[in-house]
Order: sequence, then C-alpha cells, then structure tokens
Amino acid sequence: MKRQDDRWNDALRGVIPAVILPFHDDYSIDEAAYRQHLRDVAAVDGLAAITINAHSTEVASCSQDEQRRVMDITVDEIGDKLPIVHGIWADGSLEAARIARQAQSQNASALLVFPPAPFTLGQSAEMALAHFKTIADATDLPIIVFQYPLATGQGYPAPTLTRLCDEVPSIRAIKDWTPLVAQHEAQIQSLQSRVRPVNVLTTNSAWLLSSLVLGCNGLLSGSGSVIADLQAKLFRAVQANDLAEARRLNDRIRPLAQVFYADPFSDMHNRMKEALVLLGRLPRAVVRPPLVKISQDEIAMIRAALVEAGLLAPDGTVIQSAAHREVYS
Repeated sequence: MKRQDDRWNDALRGVIPAVILPFHDDYSIDEAAYRQHLRDVAAVDGLAAITINAHSTEVASCSQDEQRRVMDITVDEIGDKLPIVHGIWADGSLEAARIARQAQSQNASALLVFPPAPFTLGQSAEMALAHFKTIADATDLPIIVFQYPLATGQGYPAPTLTRLCDEVPSIRAIKDWTPLVAQHEAQIQSLQSRVRPVNVLTTNSAWLLSSLVLGCNGLLSGSGSVIADLQAKLFRAVQANDLAEARRLNDRIRPLAQVFYADPFSDMHNRMKEALVLLGRLPRAVVRPPLVKISQDEIAMIRAALVEAGLLAPDGTVIQSAAHREVYS
C-alpha cells in the first residue's frame, strides 16, 4: 500500500538532524540509550523531521534486521512527534527498492537515497536514472537525493541531476554535500526555482552559516545529534535575515564543527558520540570496527570545543537548554 505523510505538505525543508546509534561494549545496539537519545533530540523546538539508518547511525555496519529494529524503535518513541526519514544504503537497485518498501511498511515519511558504491568506478545518467526509478517504482514516499562531491565519483553532474528531477517526480529534495561553493549555489538556484521545486538541504556542516545564507531551504546533518537546538536557531535567524544573530550562533557552532569534521573525516560521528558522553546524554561512545575509539587528546579537544560553544562549563558541568532540562528531569 502506498502512502504519503501529509506533514510534509508536499515538500522537504527545515532542520532535520540525523541521530546517532549507541552500542554496548560488545557492539550490540544499546536500545535504552537509543530511546533516550531520540527523546532528547525530538525535544528540540523547530525540527522538521529526524533521519535514521544513515552515516550517523553507522548504517554500513548494521544488518538488515538491525536497520529494521532501529526503525521500529524510532517509530515507537517519536513517530507521533516527528516525520522519519529512512536512509537507503545499498549498492544494488533491487536491494534499495526492498529497503524502500520495508521503510514504507514501517511508516517512514521519506527516503534518503545514498549513491551506490559502484558509481565510484564511473556512472552514466542512465545508470542513475535506473537506480532512482527502481526505488520510485517500489514506493511513493518522497525521495531525498544524497548529492556527494563530484570528486568521489558518486556525485551527480548537473545534467544528470536535472534529468533525475525531471523524470522521477517523487524526488523532492537533495542533501547537498557539494564542497564547491559555485556548484552548491548553482544547485540551490536551479533546483529551488523549478516549476516543481526541489529543496536543497545542506549537509555542509563545517561551513553551515555560509551555506544557509546562499539560500538552502533546510539542513540535514549528523551534528544535529549534538547541537540540533543551535542549528534550529541558526536556521531561523537566517530565514529572518537576522545576520547579527546568525553570526552569534555560528560563533558557538564553529568550534564544534572544527573538531567534529577534522581529519580523518570518517571519525565525525565517533567524535559526536564522545561529545554526547561529555554532555551526559550517552553512557558510552562505542563505535563498530573498522572505526576505533579516538584518543584522549582528541576527546580533550572536544571538551574544550563544548566549553567554547557554551554547552559545558570549564569545570565539566553541563549547561543544559530548557528542552534538555525537561527531558532529563
């Protein structure tokens, strides 16, 4: 049965955090900690949705059963509060379609489609179209195209992206990881000005203010697992053309962006877990191999960034927002 969640009002826009997935020391999913994390993030005012089964939840290391369980828990905890974007991580189109059908049966509101890994070896517009049409034929849920940097081989060149939006009507947004400002701006202008607009959700979290000022209609970011409230406030300030407030908020976000998105980039969500531990929102920061625990020196840098961001006092006392006080009271 096909279904469309009317909470989207035919569009995908606004602030959409991608949550993390806690693990026990034996690498099994810590369901209790995950439920608390979901409640914590969902308590933030001004969110449009949350994203699961994506980079932030270490989807590449999760089995099909685990991805299904993550979705079940998410629906149970916050399904009545926020729409849920379900990641589609698959190298083959048939498997991607299977995941899409499963996500819809579990009441997902939208799909975030990752590019297939084989595209690193080269792709054509016809390949990209075949992939997305296979998914779209399996479900009528709105689709977010994850636009990778072109240098990875998995990003879609402008002509391909145009054809995707022309020929796959269920594509409603892109998650834009384009690091080139000129390309990023061109995509914002071209996609959001279409007769049937396709929203650009930035995931350039290392330079979020600059990206939002270019005109993105939203953001989808793993760092929202830690600073969803700051991101929501920043988005509102930019939308209101309050540049002074946006700069003030960005000054708080910048130190965290610098430590989260340092090299190696693959450790970004590893670092976010450590930040959540320091903030008392996660019991431990376990990641699955091939990721490994970061060094104590790097954890100290995260602690310093949390202090600079005004989330942690120099003595280690957590400075909680009103939403977090309510959740943890």
